[in-house]
Amino acid sequence: MRAVIQRTSHASVKVDGQITGQIEKGLLVLLGIEDADTTEDIEWLSGKIVNLRIFDDENGVMNLSLKDVDGDLLIVSQFTLHASTKKGNRPSYIKASKPDIAIPLYKKMKAQLATDLGKKIQSGIFGADMKVELLNDGPVTIIIDTKNKE
Repeated sequence: MRAVIQRTSHASVKVDGQITGQIEKGLLVLLGIEDADTTEDIEWLSGKIVNLRIFDDENGVMNLSLKDVDGDLLIVSQFTLHASTKKGNRPSYIKASKPDIAIPLYKKMKAQLATDLGKKIQSGIFGADMKVELLNDGPVTIIIDTKNKE
């Protein structure tokens, strides 16, 4: 799994002009899924996301997590995170999972995040043409790949 995590002042996702997910202070997580992803990847990544200390404390130091600030989370599926640009100028998405594998993993990830955060998670619609808006706070953007745990 590959996630792009952005600290936001607010974020939303629309499908066909209708808001399907919306948050204020919190995290927007763009999530890419590949066939090799497992339940262990979900559990590890979810724990990492909700406990990342990327929110400012009273001294202006990034020392608080999403849980600490009672922030919200918006998750959006994004197969293009697994784009390969090795050859030519047209990216290949061969590593991105097809819906029959990706949808159940996406749903499990959303459920795991809800459990770990202790609140409902906002989301887009898997496979839909989505329009995502956000105000990146900082900006703070973190990339995590469960296959390359740095």
